[in-house]
Amino acid sequence: MNKHVLVVLPHPDDEAFGVAGLIALNRKEGIPVTYACGTLGEMGRNMGNPLFANRETLPLIRKRELEDACQAMDIQDLRMLGLRDKTLEFENIEHLADIIEEIINDVNPSLVITFYPGFGVHPDHDACGAAVIHALKRRPIAERPVTYCIPITRDRVDILGEPDVTINITSVADIKMNALKAHRSQTEGMLKQMEEKIISKNPEAMQWFEKEVYWTYKWDD
Repeated sequence: MNKHVLVVLPHPDDEAFGVAGLIALNRKEGIPVTYACGTLGEMGRNMGNPLFANRETLPLIRKRELEDACQAMDIQDLRMLGLRDKTLEFENIEHLADIIEEIINDVNPSLVITFYPGFGVHPDHDACGAAVIHALKRRPIAERPVTYCIPITRDRVDILGEPDVTINITSVADIKMNALKAHRSQTEGMLKQMEEKIISKNPEAMQWFEKEVYWTYKWDD
């Protein structure tokens, strides 16, 4: 199978926070990356710091930010799914799985990345991850691509164990930072503080740009 990475996440900036390093490393190797982004994050509470967006302008701003982030990561296949922010938990899972399955069939990925269902903190994260897993379960186990999941809850290691995959992203840390900066409406204030911490060698801040960790989904059917 030819390598192809498919990232399925619900909000603009989810990819920058969680997967930008892995994406950048794959693109540097010439491996195609498709990013299916569920919503425009139009119900987000952040309007810029300092303020420059409002509820009416935020969807267009976040769409442009998403496109800029994808350019920073060299993602050349961005699929905007047009779903409504903060409603994915109320969508029929079969409908969401249909949308995702169509993309899976189109790109035939060797690796899929999404949120770990039940460990995503945000309801959209959990619903997106669950729909991806549901879509993949429609295939025989032998035909399912490797699936990396991102759990966010504080008890993730206690329940799931240590991560299955740890990726050193220091060689592409600048790309991850540029992807985060592209989502200016959501990240500007936070990144100013983070850059100050990085300069002062704060271990927690530096870890963001040193490694990314993933849990491989264990099929139980």
